Amino acid sequence: MTDYFRTRSAKPFWRRCLAAVLDFTTVFVIGGYAIFEWSAGLQRSGFQLNEAPVLLLIAFASIYFYLGWSHYDGTIWQRILKAR
Repeated sequence: MTDYFRTRSAKPFWRRCLAAVLDFTTVFVIGGYAIFEWSAGLQRSGFQLNEAPVLLLIAFASIYFYLGWSHYDGTIWQRILKAR
């Protein structure tokens, strides 16, 4: 059991942290913009995502991270930065 942990090398912290920041930014910018366009989120008071659109954005982000971590070899930025 200890041999398994010895053969897997931990990736540098800066790569994992940068991948997480970029993943969250990407998901919330792209997902937020798509949901904003779909739900007509532009009001006189500015950009707003309230109630159902926010829940949809959270669901989108959850599905993105779940699929990236469990079914693929990491999320988009983890794969680009080789952080996984």
